[in-house]
Amino acid sequence: MPEVIFPGPEGRLEGRYHPQKDKDAPIAIILHPHPQFGGTMNNKVVYNLHYAFHDIGFTVLRFNFRGVGRSQGEYDQGVGELSDAAAALDYLQSLNPNAKHCWVAGFSFGAWIGMQLLMRRPEITGFVSASPPANMYDFSFLAPCPSSGLIINGTADRVAPPTDTHALVDKLHEQKGITITHTEIEGAGHFFEGESMDVMINHVKEYVSRRLTEKTR
Repeated sequence: MPEVIFPGPEGRLEGRYHPQKDKDAPIAIILHPHPQFGGTMNNKVVYNLHYAFHDIGFTVLRFNFRGVGRSQGEYDQGVGELSDAAAALDYLQSLNPNAKHCWVAGFSFGAWIGMQLLMRRPEITGFVSASPPANMYDFSFLAPCPSSGLIINGTADRVAPPTDTHALVDKLHEQKGITITHTEIEGAGHFFEGESMDVMINHVKEYVSRRLTEKTR
């Protein structure tokens, strides 16, 4: 899988790009957890989400936010990171102008950034938010949430407690015209350790595959 360097708002951004042979393949970007707590594009959840989307048939890009790895710049409280995500999506779209579907997936802090990107980019047709930290960040900008998607978390998550995730999902369920699918992995922690990872990834694959099938009928 080729390493790529592409322009971001504060200099270059480092990524991993995994294309399909089909020029019309759907595209997805994968967003990593908090840069100040060891989050990188090589995080296990991010890595597995990347390959899950590729296995389904997506052309996929994951990348390091500013100040992480070889990406230039400094941590910017989520504001700059959202701009980084927008730049990554621009780059991915420039390489795949014929893609009919565009998804964003994020883990933890990356889920928060991904949901903000969703609000700004109407071409995004679906999302996956893994362990969204609804206890730490304000998700009230999702008014209304513009696209259907999957929120997935563990029942034993001590970083982002399930009660806060339930409150977020309940709020999103009140909106018309979209469907928020909420899946909880029994006994899984924030990072989906051990067997929980395979269970989570299988749920993601099933959900995304089903959505693509519905779209292409």
